[in-house]
Amino acid sequence: MRGQILGVDVRTGEGLLTGEDGVRYRFTPTDWADRGEPAKGLQVDFEPQENRALSIYPVPGATPPALATPVTPTRPANDRNKLVAALLAFFIGIFGVHRFYLGRTGSGIAMLVLTCTIVGMLISGPWAFIDMIRYLIMSDEEFEVRYRRR
Repeated sequence: MRGQILGVDVRTGEGLLTGEDGVRYRFTPTDWADRGEPAKGLQVDFEPQENRALSIYPVPGATPPALATPVTPTRPANDRNKLVAALLAFFIGIFGVHRFYLGRTGSGIAMLVLTCTIVGMLISGPWAFIDMIRYLIMSDEEFEVRYRRR
């Protein structure tokens, strides 16, 4: 039977195709019987078995449609730096300054209020140290997403 690939999970290689009978069939990488990889929109020939597609081959001469280049929205550059945040957390983090720097005003106020007592210092000190470690091991992309201005 002939059909068209609807989509493929790039992590697992599993996919879904629709047959000319209008039924959707699932497939795994082991069902792909040709060199290369399945691509969305590719015309294929396969053997249907219940809801599975087996022995999948691309139709000779069929080429996958040209994939449009994904448009990534441009967003303003992050004016916050994770190294600056880590240094603030290390040197004066007990006062929550690093939290204010990152726009986390609520937790910055909480750390500032806690610092007014001895017991609070015992809480905000390790809190600031843990924040410093988190900032240093966090990837640049994650830091950008988590702490960019909204």
